[in-house]
Amino acid sequence: MPNSNAKLHSNHRGGREASRRELVSRSLQSAQHCLENQDFGTAYAHYLLVLNLAPELKTTVKETFQFTLFKWAEELDSLARIQDLFNCYEQALELYPNDEVICNSMGEHLFRMGFRDEAAGYFHKAVKLNPDFADAKENFYRVANWLVERWHFIMLNDAKRNLTYLRAIENAVLSGSKSVLDIGTGTGILSMFAKKAGASFVYACELSKTMYELARDVVAANNMEKEIKLLHLKSLDIEIPKHIPERVSLVVTETVDAGLFGEGIVESLIHAWEHLLLQPKPKNQDISAGDYGRVIPASATIFGMAVECKEIRRHHRVGMQEVAGVCLSNSVQFFSPTYAAAGSEETVEPYTTEKLSRIPGGYRALTEPCQVMTVDFNDLQELKSLADRKPWKLSLPVTEGGILDAVVVWFVLQLDDERSLSTSPSEETCWEQAVYPVQGLLDYSVKTGDTVMMEVCCQDCYLKIQKISSSPSECGMDFSDRDDTLSLGNEAELCNALAGLQTSTTQDGSTPVCVLESSEIALLNDLAYHECFKAAMSKVLLSLNPSKDLHSMDVDGHGSGINLQEDQNKSSLGVDPDALYILDVSEGFSILPIIAGKLGPVRAYSSVEKEQHQAALHVIAEANHFPKETLEFWLSHLEEESVVLQRPKSDKLWSIIILDVIETSGLIQQEVMEKAAISRCLLHSGGKIFPQYVLVYGMLVESESLLLESAVQGTEPTLGFNIAPFINQFKVPVRVYLDLSTLPCVPLSKPAELLRLDFMNPLLNSPSREVKIQICKSGRVTAIPFWYHIHLDEDHSLNTSDESSHWKQAAVVLDEPIPVQVGDELVLDVQHHKSNISITVKR
Repeated sequence: MPNSNAKLHSNHRGGREASRRELVSRSLQSAQHCLENQDFGTAYAHYLLVLNLAPELKTTVKETFQFTLFKWAEELDSLARIQDLFNCYEQALELYPNDEVICNSMGEHLFRMGFRDEAAGYFHKAVKLNPDFADAKENFYRVANWLVERWHFIMLNDAKRNLTYLRAIENAVLSGSKSVLDIGTGTGILSMFAKKAGASFVYACELSKTMYELARDVVAANNMEKEIKLLHLKSLDIEIPKHIPERVSLVVTETVDAGLFGEGIVESLIHAWEHLLLQPKPKNQDISAGDYGRVIPASATIFGMAVECKEIRRHHRVGMQEVAGVCLSNSVQFFSPTYAAAGSEETVEPYTTEKLSRIPGGYRALTEPCQVMTVDFNDLQELKSLADRKPWKLSLPVTEGGILDAVVVWFVLQLDDERSLSTSPSEETCWEQAVYPVQGLLDYSVKTGDTVMMEVCCQDCYLKIQKISSSPSECGMDFSDRDDTLSLGNEAELCNALAGLQTSTTQDGSTPVCVLESSEIALLNDLAYHECFKAAMSKVLLSLNPSKDLHSMDVDGHGSGINLQEDQNKSSLGVDPDALYILDVSEGFSILPIIAGKLGPVRAYSSVEKEQHQAALHVIAEANHFPKETLEFWLSHLEEESVVLQRPKSDKLWSIIILDVIETSGLIQQEVMEKAAISRCLLHSGGKIFPQYVLVYGMLVESESLLLESAVQGTEPTLGFNIAPFINQFKVPVRVYLDLSTLPCVPLSKPAELLRLDFMNPLLNSPSREVKIQICKSGRVTAIPFWYHIHLDEDHSLNTSDESSHWKQAAVVLDEPIPVQVGDELVLDVQHHKSNISITVKR
């Protein structure tokens, strides 16, 4: 009987195996049939069944399964079935846990939905699985800039800053402050300082998931994981005894930004004093430091001064009344976001930041530095009063005449009675300064003896400096920097003074206001850019419509050969058969369609999205006496906004398509080669893409600054603590938003052409190229800055490194410096993948 039972079991197993094979075969056939019918959801379900029943087929069906997953994910995304989308990826990763392509795709979906921390984890895993996977590397580099901001590297390399904090913490701990809470720990360096100094209990909190995990690794690598308790929390959410057993005697923090309050230090310290810290030391009582609470930094003093700076001006004020024949004067008032923040109820950062010691063209102080305010971080009542305090007036006497462009602010951080750190522009510091651009005045010129006035307040966790204005010297105004009252003798004197006052609220209700990004304002101020486009567009339009004299087509009505009223009537009726179609798909605010519209019988389409920007372009068009239908907004004509590049009409093609090929940051725009390929199919004979091609230029330099800004340089700057290997995982090979004109560096070679990207003739493009560079100065090659010559055609080009350019530059930073001598030759391997350029030195 046992043999008979065994035979039955064997037959049963054989039957099950045959059924499994049959089911797998049918499911594979069904999956293929569904794919042919583009039923990706059902195909995906069949492949799941196949892979669960037959794991041995994983390798065989891998590529087809990936394709099905990605197509089904796109469909789910378009239907906003987000949870189903992520469920599919989780199922796929259970089957293929070490598949870099699926990991990268999952990260892309997460990043698009705003889950940057989670996306970074998948991108990082994909790169670890395949270090040569270009798509994953590019994705990881882009998200790394968001997750681990570049100032972490700069500050960790600032040995003076680190040592000053260490000494202050040591002093506090040795004085008796044995329990420590580090708020916003970052890499954990201040917590480790406290433990090294001898603190008995150290707690550290960090809100960012990425930085929390980084701190956890750093603390463990320094053998302190059992001595420092890390909390993945915002300090405002810490509770006693749930998270820490009792109140601490010392809080250490560096949650300050260039404007001091922008990272929420006031709010977090109010909460700490009320819930997490021991009571402050009573005045005139000698008690042990362990019995009362204190904060490092202890206090701060904020300073400010008015400056003239051409670079700040061109990024925050439109200084042109006419650009390439388009009149801007009085039609629209343009402001940057910092000005809009002054009167906004939303929480908007009211300043920008600059490292004034490296700003192109430099700056000139118009006033002496003045104390704006002080704050005692060890005084709870003072901290609480900041938010409730009414705005106060501040006046700065002008000591040197010039153009009032901004008020610049910095601070001195007093860590304790003996130690301080200054962020002054005259100091060698890792810090930038807060810049409050002056906007909205009728006249920005000031002379010696005048007074620059402003209103100061602390609101929405920010230091706000607003209503900046100037008063001529004869007004004799003198504001108190700490009082709400004006130092004027009587009411009549006040009225006389105000009559001569230039205020920042000059706009009346009849003039539209348009808020632009600072880079968009710099673009509007770039005359060479607009004149170059105007000349190149004229050339194309003339070649396509040689019977028309373009110079006589100026729609202002000054031309010699066109009846403007007749032309407008034709255009309004849509009967002009000779109208040429121009599409501008450059990102952000652009007046190129209006410039094109002034060149002749064209239909110019703008792709601007914001209603405020569209309204501003309409006003400018009307101010320039445009025919009504000359300017249109392309997105309003599209049924599907995601497909921007398509025919203007079923029977029409474009004469000119303007692409945005270079980001303001100095990198090539994403998917620009793909956009160019589509654009070429949408041009009629003789039509052009602008730009037609781009030349990439670069040179070899030695720059200690770029090294310090790109990676932590060993353990010396971090005072022996092992942090570099962990945070340097988030270093990126390319530094962006650089100004080569002020970058501290020594050129070791002459500029050389590295690559050509041709958008009209792709056969001229090569995915890789070797370039030999001759060394003209001995030194260490640490970086390869690069920029672009943007050729609209053979006769008209733009250089992104020009002083007037709105573009910044970028640089590849080498992992290891290369010593070179005059006469040496280095070979650069230049690779172009999709829209990404990599530059490496061949050994």
